[in-house]
Amino acid sequence: MSSNLFDLTGRRALVTGSSQGIGFALATGLAQAGAKVVLNGRDAAKLSEAAARIPGAQMLPFDATDHEAVRSAIDGFELSHGAIDILVNNAGMQFRTPLDEFPADAFERLLQTNIASVFHVGQAVARHMIRRGRGKIINIASVQTALARPGIAPYTATKGAVGNLTKGMATDWARHGLQCNAIAPGYFDTPLNAALVADPAFSAWLEKRTPAGRWGRVEELTGACVFLASDASSFVNGHILYVDGGITASI
Repeated sequence: MSSNLFDLTGRRALVTGSSQGIGFALATGLAQAGAKVVLNGRDAAKLSEAAARIPGAQMLPFDATDHEAVRSAIDGFELSHGAIDILVNNAGMQFRTPLDEFPADAFERLLQTNIASVFHVGQAVARHMIRRGRGKIINIASVQTALARPGIAPYTATKGAVGNLTKGMATDWARHGLQCNAIAPGYFDTPLNAALVADPAFSAWLEKRTPAGRWGRVEELTGACVFLASDASSFVNGHILYVDGGITASI
């Protein structure tokens, strides 16, 4: 098989929530595959620091939970800089507490950050992709798209919704030449999981529960992202690709 199938030279990729963690790793991997990357986040200082670490990276700060701000930023960028060929919807948050004590405002923030942002940014970018008849949308789901764990029920609900919204995007937009898929990471050593990584009891449980026997490294997600962003996945649509060391395959 030709390696050109995975070559992203000449394509532009927008990655939301990409100033750190999984988003930054995915942006770096896409850039290494030849793409021009556009970093997004709400903290301009952190975004600037991240962009300085990826040669040629551009920045597009906006609040992914604000529909009008998203639409304005995407339309303005397309007009002034050109096409966004690849979108990675990565922006997300976590909040851990027992469900019977879960604050209503935290639940609403999870809904807006983890699922509404996928709708807002996905729709804004897809409108331009549809006009061109091509495009790649990659949503970041989770093992919690398929599984649950105590203390994170609302997060689990949002990631289940990301999985189903991905299928809906593919169902509506595949006929326009778009491929819409999701990556579902397992447990990775990221700032979002810092409290769990620092907990020896949890880490021991995770290593026993995961067939691979360890936490994932964020760079291990980049191959899946490059695949779904490239011509190699031209007939892959509505798929949720679990990158989890086997945790969803075992009991």
